[in-house]
Amino acid sequence: MVPASGHDRVIVVGLALLSLAIWVVLVFARDGFWLTRERDSLPSLPESEGNGRWPAVTAIVPARDEAEVIARSIGSLVAQDYPGNFRILLVDDSSSDGTADIARGLGSDRVRVVTGAPLAAGWTGKLWAVSQGVVAAGDAPEYLLLTDADIAHAPDTLRSLVARAVDDDRVLVSLMARLRCESLAERTLIPAFVWFFQMLYPFAKVNRRGNGFGAAAGGVMLVERKALEAAGGIAAVRSALIDDCAFGALMKSQGAVWLGLTDRAISIRRYDTWRSVAAMISRSAYAQLGYSPLLLAGTTLGLALTYLVPPTFGIFAHGVAQFAAIGAWALMALAFQPMLRFYGRSPLWGPALPLIATFYAGCTLLSAWQHVRGRGGMWKGRVQAALNEDVAA
Repeated sequence: MVPASGHDRVIVVGLALLSLAIWVVLVFARDGFWLTRERDSLPSLPESEGNGRWPAVTAIVPARDEAEVIARSIGSLVAQDYPGNFRILLVDDSSSDGTADIARGLGSDRVRVVTGAPLAAGWTGKLWAVSQGVVAAGDAPEYLLLTDADIAHAPDTLRSLVARAVDDDRVLVSLMARLRCESLAERTLIPAFVWFFQMLYPFAKVNRRGNGFGAAAGGVMLVERKALEAAGGIAAVRSALIDDCAFGALMKSQGAVWLGLTDRAISIRRYDTWRSVAAMISRSAYAQLGYSPLLLAGTTLGLALTYLVPPTFGIFAHGVAQFAAIGAWALMALAFQPMLRFYGRSPLWGPALPLIATFYAGCTLLSAWQHVRGRGGMWKGRVQAALNEDVAA
């Protein structure tokens, strides 16, 4: 890239330096989001038995057409080695594939299947199902484990969640389940999915007491029941498409929360194709921007400046612009390394982050296009994205 004039050279140098400045801020002034230090496997994990008593817990599992995964998911909950009283409620959200029958067929007296009511206006499907589970659980449990139907848990998952909640005085403890990373599409895109999530919601900042910055990962959330009631219950976030982060922010208003990576809980949902990963990303990407065309345009330009300028100018520019761009590209690749190690991927994927980010940018534009067409937030046959502050079913 050889600018035609001195003015063009100034612009190129300015863009390269701005991109470098962005990466310096992200790496050194974004709460170390990329270091993957917030994990439930750290040696500091509380070991005491809930101050001498293990509180009663009820797991609530919303499920809609989950026949492929429900036996393993519910089976892993049945197998929990939790010393206290533990019950499991599966809320069957109008499944047509025998999901409820598979759960009943496990033959465990811990499991109760609740037939969900038709979706109420103003609710997303998952939150409507969870709310019915909360009602069915009643006042007996001190904690509620809100977990997805595609999560398989290690036998000590619940014990570790409760220990942290009680010993560390957290009203919400949430785990970012380890996502499946087997197909080519998953190996290419999934580590970045978690990495981008951490960039938006730095776990260390979420976990810090005394601030209002809250978030959670919807696959695994242990919440104190009384704190949830005080916050207004599930109804307080009933229309949120990105429900886990809305829920985390809600619970942060009631006390300290904790969010971390884990190997104890794994997602068993398959994303074997590029199309299936794109559908997962685009389902909520535009909602993250508040359905704002202006924010969409700004985000697209920001992504280009952050991810495309470094490799482009690093290869084709000269002088100061090239050195600045290479520096930005190197910081980017460096910051991606801990997440690549967590998922067992080659460090060579680091320099490929610009291409991966381009895919995500395309999914964000796709999300906006689906919303315009009235197909936003599509999940299991339901359109759930907000339209004029309403939720379509």
